[in-house]
Amino acid sequence: MAYDKFNVVTSTAYPLPIENVDTDQIIPARFLKATARVDFDKNFFRDWRYHPDGTPKADFPLNKEVYKGSKILVGGRNFGSGSSREHAAWSVYDFGLRCVISSAFADIFKGNCLNVGVLPVQVTGVFADKLLDAIMADPKTEIKVDLPNQTVTLVATGESQPFDINSYKKDNMLNGFDDIDYLKNIENEIAAFAETRPF
Repeated sequence: MAYDKFNVVTSTAYPLPIENVDTDQIIPARFLKATARVDFDKNFFRDWRYHPDGTPKADFPLNKEVYKGSKILVGGRNFGSGSSREHAAWSVYDFGLRCVISSAFADIFKGNCLNVGVLPVQVTGVFADKLLDAIMADPKTEIKVDLPNQTVTLVATGESQPFDINSYKKDNMLNGFDDIDYLKNIENEIAAFAETRPF
């Protein structure tokens, strides 16, 4: 499945200054029985976003009108820990987020995000705290995530920090490819190589 290309995203951001957010909080296990990828946006952080009766929790950042429409989420340390469910990454993308910034990610969650068109950006704890402080002080604060140059910038101050990304995953993100799209894109090269191999 192809995803929207990621080049440069400049956006306000949702602040979630909570450490050790695990995948069961991102998408509760009871929603993993679906056979089709539907309603993952509605069930993203379901138990944190809603009361048992289904009404939104007004104090939860993802429900606050001032942050609505943001393409970036800035989370606490160790974001995406827990089980390896790819549904967690799906729910991030389906909610409308293109980037999650944290000072540390669980490796499997980070990989799953890269596979579905969400850019996980790891920064230092000090810089992550600066971003969170700025967002919570002013919800209109914008963050610029530049994938070609691999930098994340707090627009108001110009303070910037580089981030690392695997070159193969970077190329896929820039082109909007998942792993299958990548293989389809080079199928002529694969066929040509196959012709050179003995049967």
